[in-house]
Amino acid sequence: MHLYKKIISQLIKDGITIATAESCTGGLLAYTITKNKDSSKIYQGGYITYSNELKIRNLNVKKTTIKKYGAVSKETATEMVRGLFMKTNTNICISTTGIAGPGGGNESKPVGLVYIGIRLNGKIEILKKNFKGSRIEIQKKCVNSIFKYLSKLI
Repeated sequence: MHLYKKIISQLIKDGITIATAESCTGGLLAYTITKNKDSSKIYQGGYITYSNELKIRNLNVKKTTIKKYGAVSKETATEMVRGLFMKTNTNICISTTGIAGPGGGNESKPVGLVYIGIRLNGKIEILKKNFKGSRIEIQKKCVNSIFKYLSKLI
């Protein structure tokens, strides 16, 4: 059984709700959750906020945060997950923001740089990852790392 299936089954069994706010994964995280039987019992929904404008409008990310730190930053990932919690009030909130490539990277923020925000029990953890591979490989590695992290928490 895939790790994500185990995690989703455990969340359903325990009645733990989840919501997502995705940028670089473009809905892959939501799809990975919702392709599982009975996921509607726990998955409340999500936002794909690819543009800065939608991060600001839908998730209450501050314009100043994006201006100062960029969309791909721990600060933006934190505000995305906070905003998601304010909208959904779920047990687990997850945000993703990063550079999936093949372009868009630079020396300080290379292709493959991803920030993952996870809010659980009132505590926010930000994971910084540097993945290698193609665009879809980076997106899949991001989703897989989220489920690996969740497996340690639940």
